[in-house]
Amino acid sequence: QVQLVESGGGSVQAGGSLKLSCTRSGYTYCMAWFRQRPGKEREGVASMDQYGRTSYADSVKGRFTVSRDNAKNILYLDMNSLKPDDTAAYYCAAGDCSLRVDRVSYWGQGTQVTVSS
Repeated sequence: QVQLVESGGGSVQAGGSLKLSCTRSGYTYCMAWFRQRPGKEREGVASMDQYGRTSYADSVKGRFTVSRDNAKNILYLDMNSLKPDDTAAYYCAAGDCSLRVDRVSYWGQGTQVTVSS
C-alpha cells in the first residue's frame, strides 16, 4: 500500500514559480505528477523512476523540473515560468512512468495551483 500526500500549491502571477512536494509512504518504482485543468481530462506532467530517469509532457518541458529525495521519500515538482494555462489541480501518483492515467496505481489527494495573468 502506498500513500501520497501533496503540499505546496497556491496562487501565483504569470511568470512566477511554485514548488510542489509529495511525501510517500510505501515503495513504488515510479512517482509522477499529473494535473487536471478546468474542463479537461487529467494528464501526465512529469515522472521520475527510482534511478532518476525522468519524463516530461511537451507542454512543460524546459519550465518544470521533477526531482526526488529518496532518503526522505519525497517527490518534488519545481514549476517556473508559470502560465495561466498551468492552472490546475496537481496530483502526485505512483505506478509506472508512462504518464498515462490508466497506469497509475495510487493517487494523492491533489493540490490546487492557480496562475493569474
